[in-house]
Amino acid sequence: MSNEKEEKNKTSKKKLTYKEISQERAKEASFARKIIVIVLIVLTAIIILGGFNAYQYVQKGLSPVDPDSEETVELTIPLGSSSSDIASILEDEGIIANSLVYRFYVKFNNASDFQAGEYTLSPSMTLADITAELETGALRQQAQLRVTVPEGKSIEEIASIYQEHAGIDSEEFLEKMSDQSYVEELIDQYPNILSEEILAEDIIYPLEGYLFPATYEFYTDEPTLDEIITQMLNKTNDVAAAYYDQIEALDFSVHEVITLASLVEEEAPSEEDRREIARVFYNRLDEGMKLQTDPTVIYAHGEHISSLTYDHYEIDSPYNTYQVQGLPVGPIANFGESSLASILEPDENNYLYFLADSDGNVHYSTTYEEHQNLEDQYIHNE
Repeated sequence: MSNEKEEKNKTSKKKLTYKEISQERAKEASFARKIIVIVLIVLTAIIILGGFNAYQYVQKGLSPVDPDSEETVELTIPLGSSSSDIASILEDEGIIANSLVYRFYVKFNNASDFQAGEYTLSPSMTLADITAELETGALRQQAQLRVTVPEGKSIEEIASIYQEHAGIDSEEFLEKMSDQSYVEELIDQYPNILSEEILAEDIIYPLEGYLFPATYEFYTDEPTLDEIITQMLNKTNDVAAAYYDQIEALDFSVHEVITLASLVEEEAPSEEDRREIARVFYNRLDEGMKLQTDPTVIYAHGEHISSLTYDHYEIDSPYNTYQVQGLPVGPIANFGESSLASILEPDENNYLYFLADSDGNVHYSTTYEEHQNLEDQYIHNE
């Protein structure tokens, strides 16, 4: 009996022939191919369906809500509205189908000169017609006040400008700039440009650098502080929006990018120099060198200094780039768009030093010895 069992076990454990193994493997390969084909078909279907849905989503957003509509809607674009605010208003009023698509449309068409006021629009209008109307439509209000804030101005200088041209008390303006509760509300309103970084303990004014230089129009001769600040932050938000993808690609936060842009703004006299100096700053950071830029020393002292001395450079401040490693704790002035662009698209060079002569010409060098020679030539001999 035991011999029969052993014979059966031997038979059951009999090795497969090469032909049988090949057949088994062929079956397995065939089955695997079928699985792969099925998976590819499913993935292709998902991609096609997703692409079709995305196309329909965008196409719907780009098309008039109702091409045959004869309805008209009266709506108001408030003073200081950003492109995002306007898109939301248009969607809420049924003038456009999708606010997100409209915001991309505005961005890609470089439409930004929207005017506050009252408009009569229709769901039958195209996005181009709506945009043209908002940029050039007749307003029922005329600006009562215009205030120009130049590039490279600090919060304190901006406060003085509004005191002179809009009757805003500069001390009240500066108190608002230091109101942490108010600043926290603004951080919630402008999450793309404002972050908790601006509330760092050593920062003098949280909104320093964030009030964009431009000419601002007000439809009252007595604008409130909130109207002024909101309109300026809206402008910063709109300008920065065009560069968000590039900013996200950097190893720097928005706050750090704006800080760098403010340094370039204060140092560079021309657009070409901005791109050169931006690269110098990057080169120094890469080499582990201090930035050593004079405007940060002046800002740390809190007053205008026409000629810095050795004692000035010794000030203990998180803004003083002769003392701190890397970037200062925050911006030192507002920035123009070309300064922001220079940080994101600097020129290629290997310079580590630069100086400006009495005529405003900037001279660059790669070594400290070269820099000293330029100082002897353009600074010490003046």
